[in-house]
Amino acid sequence: MAKDCSFDIVSEVDMQEMDNAVNQTTKEIGQRYDFKGSKAEIVLEKDSLKLSAEDEYKLGAMLDILRTKMVKRNVPLKCLDPGKIESAFSGTVKQTVMIQKGISKEKGKAVVSYIKEQKLKVQAQIMDDQVRVIGAKKDDLQAVIQKLKEKDFGIELQFINFRS
Repeated sequence: MAKDCSFDIVSEVDMQEMDNAVNQTTKEIGQRYDFKGSKAEIVLEKDSLKLSAEDEYKLGAMLDILRTKMVKRNVPLKCLDPGKIESAFSGTVKQTVMIQKGISKEKGKAVVSYIKEQKLKVQAQIMDDQVRVIGAKKDDLQAVIQKLKEKDFGIELQFINFRS
């Protein structure tokens, strides 16, 4: 009997690197001329970022700086889900940016159905916040990985636990 090979599809964020990117962003905001004397702040919480600034322009600039720092630290940009900009007290604005970790049920179903559309001899199943793909041949699994890399699901996908 042939032994099955498998791998897991996950969407993870290295929170230490995210923390480093936030710290670098805070440092740059403190040094930039266009932020001198303004009340701009970015705070990393468990699964979200809280941004506050004097106006929407500065809020957007802070998000751009953060994205730049994230790219340099290999943190996926697709993990950010910016909420809407709200008015805060004393004329400032605030925004909550959620950090997406794991694959939601809807995205998992989309990934599984896309894998089935490829007509490869593999099976995919949703397990909590990840998707496991099982097949008899390594080549089929590698073809699945290649196809998934070509398609955009709106989240960053990583492929781990490749077992043969």
